[in-house]
Amino acid sequence: MNRKPWAQSSATFKVQLALVSTIPVAIGALFVILGGFDFSIGLIGVFLPIQVIVVGVFGWLKAKKRGLGDALLIFFTTFFSTLVLVLLLSVLGSVIFEGFKALSPHFIYENNRYVGTTTSLEYGGVGHAILGTILIVLLTTVAAVPLGIAMAVYLTQSQSKMRGVVRTVTQSLAGLPSVVAGLFILAVMQFTHLERSGLTGALALFPLMLPTVARVAEESLRLVPADLRMAALALGAPNYKAFFQVILPAAKSGIVTALLLGLARIVGETAPLILTTNMNNTTNLNPFSGPMASLPTYVYNFLGSSYSSSQQRAWGAALVLLIFVGILFGTARILGRKKSLKTSKKAK
Repeated sequence: MNRKPWAQSSATFKVQLALVSTIPVAIGALFVILGGFDFSIGLIGVFLPIQVIVVGVFGWLKAKKRGLGDALLIFFTTFFSTLVLVLLLSVLGSVIFEGFKALSPHFIYENNRYVGTTTSLEYGGVGHAILGTILIVLLTTVAAVPLGIAMAVYLTQSQSKMRGVVRTVTQSLAGLPSVVAGLFILAVMQFTHLERSGLTGALALFPLMLPTVARVAEESLRLVPADLRMAALALGAPNYKAFFQVILPAAKSGIVTALLLGLARIVGETAPLILTTNMNNTTNLNPFSGPMASLPTYVYNFLGSSYSSSQQRAWGAALVLLIFVGILFGTARILGRKKSLKTSKKAK
């Protein structure tokens, strides 16, 4: 007995499906090639309307009104998914292709002390910006991660009526525009006479990292089976010991994932750092005094130049930043997958 009847399709259906997919593409290509139209005009003005009509007619002939809705839903889902994928690959391809032109060993560890807008790529690099980014992100992490985990613990373990308020504030911070966080710290700097430094940059990134850590850590703690807590309490363990010795170790991988996602959230933020830190061409290891460079501000400053060498430096820094973010997201994904596998094994 066939358990997947929807997997069967006749040869006629396959031919019809192929025609429905290729005829609009062929017509759109003819308009672009022979008519001399722009590709975007051919895609939106020719291919898309014809494809919608052909798919709608095909679905109607197969299953009337239900087939029409299903066919249009499948088409639009496939079309927009492909469009997003193409745009993503285009951005990644551009950054990788242009960034590799500037990437070299000395580009990673040198600073720009004697580098001008027209200096050759054989001199200077992003070493000072990498160190600045690490220090600013480290300061933000030291402040945001403990508070975010504490908020997650409060939301999952407490029975207080204030949980709703804390959760609402956390969700509101998650939607806070990054430039608003930078403007707030800039206003505070005007009143307190703080100078622009790595510290002010970290303060601007703090409200951006905090909700990510808190929300992901909260979900990780909620995924811990309640049976583990009940078993610890049944054995006579107090609430705090049950949490620290049973629940927290079980959610360890999820909390690490929260940390990595929080880092990936802020490592590429540009607007808060432009407002709260000054660009510096030398290496500054003191985040509490003096201007401090970072990868996002490095890209911003050099990309606006009209000289090709400066633009190539910006592309190279963007590639380095992309590699950092990719490593963080990839690590978080791997840890999250291990966590889900462990949870499924425990459930079995």
